[in-house]
Amino acid sequence: MAVIDTRILPTAADIEAAAHRIAGAAVRTPLINAPVLDERLGARVFLKAETLQRTGSFKFRGAYNKISAIAPERRAAGVVAYSSGNHAQGVAAAARLMGMRATIVMPADAPLLKRQRTAALGAEIVLYDREREDRAAIAKAIVAERGATLVPPYDDPLIVAGQGTIGREIVEDLAALGLAPDIVVVGASGGGLAAGVALGVKAKVPQAMFYTVEPEGFDDTLRSFKSGRREINPRLSGSICDALMSSTPGELTFPITRELIGQGLVATDDEVKRAVRYAFEELKLVVEPGGAIGLAALLAGKLEVKGRLVVAILSGGNVDADLFAKLIGG
Repeated sequence: MAVIDTRILPTAADIEAAAHRIAGAAVRTPLINAPVLDERLGARVFLKAETLQRTGSFKFRGAYNKISAIAPERRAAGVVAYSSGNHAQGVAAAARLMGMRATIVMPADAPLLKRQRTAALGAEIVLYDREREDRAAIAKAIVAERGATLVPPYDDPLIVAGQGTIGREIVEDLAALGLAPDIVVVGASGGGLAAGVALGVKAKVPQAMFYTVEPEGFDDTLRSFKSGRREINPRLSGSICDALMSSTPGELTFPITRELIGQGLVATDDEVKRAVRYAFEELKLVVEPGGAIGLAALLAGKLEVKGRLVVAILSGGNVDADLFAKLIGG
């Protein structure tokens, strides 16, 4: 594993700075407690509804924090990102607010809704085959050609700090109720969300326990925790959780999640489907499969939570209408 310069790792102070930078642009999403879920799990459960964030996912936070920090003299060249959809929309929206051009490299099999909404935000879309082509290489070539700024989906201190504002808000909103989290479950792919939220929470509540949750067959983070090095998934597609299929944990994010989290869970597609349906029927929330994976692990009993205060992050709600209809239809 490459040695990371610890001077570039984001800190709690970076999260504080990000909170001030994104204030007024990002939504301070609600922390929802549902008695029906408490009763089912025998715990006090709070859900951080990033489904209600600008562009429908947590990704806007990191994207805006990164893009708004670009020096004015570099903004004319625009930004470039690669994403299956949620980061794409976050970058496109943030760039639009900053009056900048955005180009997004997206897999050809990305959900139609995510592609349409990214284009509607004014971004140029470059499609690629995720099985045969390297999205990072394509993006870097565009950056080199145009002199643009690359906005990575997770491996960037400003991106991680932006996502870390979620953890900061969780702690503040619970503290206002005289509470603190015992357990936090968070979906993991590249690790930007997990790393940021862990930093944000543990800065104020160091005793809080964290668990990542990944799709079955795409558990590179869990395997990496066990081996101590960044493992690679054998497949690049094949999960209902399209937002959680990065091939390996981030080079920057893994040292953070390994130190602050170090343990994880896995959820099957069927468990995720049941969680999406539960969120709609019982909680009245629209959650995309990848965004429901933490809830899926709790509902499936993957973790003993009785008598504890648990927080799960609903990271996104961008799901095609046809797929959603199938998911909630049983």
